[in-house]
Amino acid sequence: MKAKQFLVLGLGRFGTSVARTLCELGQEVLAVDTNEDLVEAIAPHVTQAMQMDATDEEALSSLDVQSFDAAIVSIGQNTRDSILVSVLLKELGIPYLIAKANDELHAKVLRKIGADRVVFPERDMGSRLARSLLTPHVLELMELSGDYQIIEIRVPSKWVGNSILELNVRRRYGLNILAVHRGEHFMVSPAPDMPFEREDTVLVMGRKEDVELLES
Repeated sequence: MKAKQFLVLGLGRFGTSVARTLCELGQEVLAVDTNEDLVEAIAPHVTQAMQMDATDEEALSSLDVQSFDAAIVSIGQNTRDSILVSVLLKELGIPYLIAKANDELHAKVLRKIGADRVVFPERDMGSRLARSLLTPHVLELMELSGDYQIIEIRVPSKWVGNSILELNVRRRYGLNILAVHRGEHFMVSPAPDMPFEREDTVLVMGRKEDVELLES
């Protein structure tokens, strides 16, 4: 599969994490920040790193942003710069724009100017942590459109030794088993007659209320 190209603007903790992870996953990343030290720090870990003021329209247009698959605007607390860069990227033809928001008003403005996705890294991480403290068997959770969620959980103890077919997971719990992680193996669409083992983790999709029943 051909690698995608991503433009990451702003190299705080969030931007740096996104840029490095995308590169580790085999994607091409151009990382941009005004801070020379941040650019030098990330340079060995991305395809290309550049010191540049992204609010400079002429400088930003020189990047040929429409050739990227997506841009991630992760500029820190400077809301004005975040909004300005997002506007410039949309005007320059970026196909897909993801922007980090500091608060709900900031997010509302970003959506109004055409951001395809707005994220709240600190808030979302706090929510995940709080949930993990209350439901420690939930390892990861992803909200989907509508009322659906995907979660990764440690296999419930009463499932151990039983198969998907024996448990009748879809009818009894209203859930779909997407994959089972066992040791070094990640089994997508596991066989319905495969019994669960104690150390398994399970990737499950379902309606929010059904997921919450399973968590409890």
